[in-house]
Amino acid sequence: MLQRVLTFFERYSFGVCTYLGERFNISINKIRLFFIYSSFLAVGFPLIFYFFAGIVLDIRNYVKRMRGRVTDL
Repeated sequence: MLQRVLTFFERYSFGVCTYLGERFNISINKIRLFFIYSSFLAVGFPLIFYFFAGIVLDIRNYVKRMRGRVTDL
């Protein structure tokens, strides 16, 4: 049950923490806690970074899918 809830939130929250965790080989939970605590200390600036990174990752995934479709022709 808990895993389903975490998967739901990760799927619909851009996957930024998962991407950063896999990229830098850091625990995803530590990255999430960093975003939460730093948001309180920095008055929301990490949330702006999180949304910006999410948008960049979405565009990146979109471009990868489109390249795959073009090469399939």
